Amino acid sequence: MTESPATAATAAAPAESKAATPVWLRQRGSNHVGMRQFNERVVLQAIRLHGSVPKAELARLTGLTAQTIGLITTRLEEDGLLIRHDRVRGRIGQPSVPLALNPDGAFSVGIKIGRRGTDWLLVDFTGQVRQRLSLAYAFPDADTLLPVIGQNLLALREQLGALAPRLVGVGVAAPFQLGGWHRMLGLSAQQSDRWNHIDLSAEVQAMTDLPVSFAKDTSAACVAELVSGRGRDLKSFLYLFVDTFVGGGLVINSQLHAGIHNNAGAVASLPLQVAQGPDVPPQLISQASLWELEQCFKARGLDPAAAYDERAMQPPFEADTQAWVASAANALAHSVVSAAAVLDIDAAVMDGSFCRPLLQRLIEATGAALGRYNWEGLWPAQVMAGSIGSDARALGGAMLPLHANFAPDRDLFLKGDH
Repeated sequence: MTESPATAATAAAPAESKAATPVWLRQRGSNHVGMRQFNERVVLQAIRLHGSVPKAELARLTGLTAQTIGLITTRLEEDGLLIRHDRVRGRIGQPSVPLALNPDGAFSVGIKIGRRGTDWLLVDFTGQVRQRLSLAYAFPDADTLLPVIGQNLLALREQLGALAPRLVGVGVAAPFQLGGWHRMLGLSAQQSDRWNHIDLSAEVQAMTDLPVSFAKDTSAACVAELVSGRGRDLKSFLYLFVDTFVGGGLVINSQLHAGIHNNAGAVASLPLQVAQGPDVPPQLISQASLWELEQCFKARGLDPAAAYDERAMQPPFEADTQAWVASAANALAHSVVSAAAVLDIDAAVMDGSFCRPLLQRLIEATGAALGRYNWEGLWPAQVMAGSIGSDARALGGAMLPLHANFAPDRDLFLKGDH
């Protein structure tokens, strides 16, 4: 049976915490029972991908027998993970009863910690955002931000009330080096060094008894796109996320490819030309990041925050925006051609923390820039818009614990007795 794309979500969090699993989740571990759990997860994933599905269709989608489907769905209903919809009549044979994920079946919290702000998302079992909290800043101060993370995490948990025991975990999405490129940001080496020595996963784990997962912010965004967006149709793609600093992720054969150092898709560091002489080639980050657009606005006495909203497309910001798009598109096209040559990808998926009209303009300009390259010996890669938007990093973080608990895991049935 083919593994679902959602299985890749677990790869983004190699270091799961040792926090206790919520008691309402079934405890399993033997070879036989582990296989049963694997089949349950396959059923849940089929419903997640196809919506409400009757039992007969579930048997066809999963390759499991009707009897097995009946036993599994009964257990999942008892666990509160599935709900029944109204019977569908008017077809040949007995009326069918579609089964769907219960939105209240499980919850998770995704926390995106960035250089311009932190977002907290409370996400239900269907992937819908139930609650959102945000904090904006010029650059995060650790002594201020860390306590707020704990306070907001507790507030979201308390808002669940009687459903709080169904909160299965927390996913943290942040840059590996939050203090990186401190000279570009105008930070002191001391400010940068403080963040580079903070273990965010450990800090958040100390705030909760729930399991905490960590992923690079753009890898988390790539997970969200893989599971809920373009990943349903594309098998291999380069993911580009344009934010204060540009970043990326990589999907190969419907799996998030993290790389040996969990840094695959680190397009920000991609050199834009061949190194010659004493000069170091500029990196992609210097031409395709919203930081550059911020500085253009700031130099003209305009609000740099306009880089992240629709004001960027309007006077008096539009002229600077258009110049930035032209430069960024050339740099992004270089990354797409490089990825196509090395990885033979289907496409490049681009998203960002800016407004959708600016995203579309940047995609069109990048597509035009790709037309100026020599593609002989390569399969041309199309650039398309991501489907998640600015929530992608926090949403991807929230998906980590959900998929760790409920997505198919090929190794599950190989585990010994507990």
